[in-house]
Amino acid sequence: MMGKEEIQEQMMGAVRTVRETNPMVGSITNTVTINLVANAQLAVGGSAAMVYLPDEGEVLAKTAGAMYINVGTLLPVYEQTLPHVAKVLHEIGRPWVLDPVAVGIGALRSKLLEQLKEYKPSIIRGNASEIIALAGLWGLAGGSSESNVRGVDSMDSVTSAKDAAVALAGWTGGAVAVSGKADFVTDGHTAALSEGGSYFMKRITGSGCSLGGVNAVYAAAASPFIAALTATAVYNLAGSRAESKSDGPGSFQTAFLDELYKAGGEDIAGNPFKIEEV
Repeated sequence: MMGKEEIQEQMMGAVRTVRETNPMVGSITNTVTINLVANAQLAVGGSAAMVYLPDEGEVLAKTAGAMYINVGTLLPVYEQTLPHVAKVLHEIGRPWVLDPVAVGIGALRSKLLEQLKEYKPSIIRGNASEIIALAGLWGLAGGSSESNVRGVDSMDSVTSAKDAAVALAGWTGGAVAVSGKADFVTDGHTAALSEGGSYFMKRITGSGCSLGGVNAVYAAAASPFIAALTATAVYNLAGSRAESKSDGPGSFQTAFLDELYKAGGEDIAGNPFKIEEV
């Protein structure tokens, strides 16, 4: 298991690499939150490209540094786009992030997420209820079809999703990030609890979706675990800083993007987190 200092060094390396290389990241994402996803990716140093169509997704899968797939607002074309792009990503070994938004609320959503299992995302990011439900859909330990997904909101605690997160990471060989009051990030061997964030994150649309997009930016520069923890840390850091300067959700969103942009590697790696064995 890596020690905390080694993890922090790798986090700083991920931040530095992203700032220096400006990696292109393709996203097939929630139409409600697409603007914040792209702006957050740009703020941390990435380059954003948002697509919907199968052929365009395939082009980005082959040329971008990483991809982000979010099933939040499904369009009919996604029945062709998502499995096709995920298959290409898996075949060429390109890192990609899955955000299983509202898993379990409809037949098409469940069908697509079942298809994505075999393509083993590098990082899975979701709230506790989504992580439990996805593990249940994929027939993995800690999962349940009875988890409390309510739209995009979680009714389960991060603690209750730890077993599911570990099982998902074990299946994919990548990392899983569970968002909550304290965020849980694991690769199935090592785990970290990252602290910070803001009350206002629940009062704007897209804080979770844009975090998935930022996971993909760092996935282009680091291992899945380091990428997921770095993305989680910069969100918790920027959220805390932005809240202190904000009067409400509107001003928070503006301040939050500014703080993502201003956050340096040492500050991000120094945002409080604890290491756990799993």
